Amino acid sequence: MHPFVGSLILCFGTVFSIVDPFAAVPVYLGLTNNETKEERSGTALRATLTTFVVLSLFGLAGSIIFDFFSITLPAFKIAGGILLFNVGLDMMRAQTSKTRSTAEERAEAETKEDVGIIPLGLPLLSGPGAIATVMVLSGKQKSMEGRLALEGAVVLVSLITFVVLRSATLLARVLGKTGMNVIGRIMGLILAALAMQFVLDGMREAFPRLIGG
Repeated sequence: MHPFVGSLILCFGTVFSIVDPFAAVPVYLGLTNNETKEERSGTALRATLTTFVVLSLFGLAGSIIFDFFSITLPAFKIAGGILLFNVGLDMMRAQTSKTRSTAEERAEAETKEDVGIIPLGLPLLSGPGAIATVMVLSGKQKSMEGRLALEGAVVLVSLITFVVLRSATLLARVLGKTGMNVIGRIMGLILAALAMQFVLDGMREAFPRLIGG
């Protein structure tokens, strides 16, 4: 397999698991309940664009941010892994993680005219967990090819997110609450495993003499 394709698949699976557009469907439907079909499409587009811009920005600026705050990649891997593991556990319990959005933020959003940017785009889709993920992946990419693979993964996830939100009504009708929860739990399991891998990699890089690798 070509290195670019391998990196693209790895980055896509990781980013898609944390963004998890299916988990945003119930919130999206609730916040756009009084909107027309055209208005819902606009909201879905703004949420998707917000997700793309935020993740692309932190993906491209990951190394700069590390240098500015004097943060090592192993330390960020460990911290990010712990954060993502908590999100994964909440997803496996079919609960909305508070790192994605709080009840207060969702309640406040119901009074806003435009919910596409906040809270759908940020923090529901591109919250702290997603930002930490792209920053860790960015730090691991040593070549331009790897960085392009990460950006390609962000683009693909953003496109799929738009399709999922545009089809939210149909998905909710076909899959139902149980189906949505099953997808969420599978994504949560994958995310928890990826989170533990982040922690193990960070520990191995931080303490090479104690942990062989």
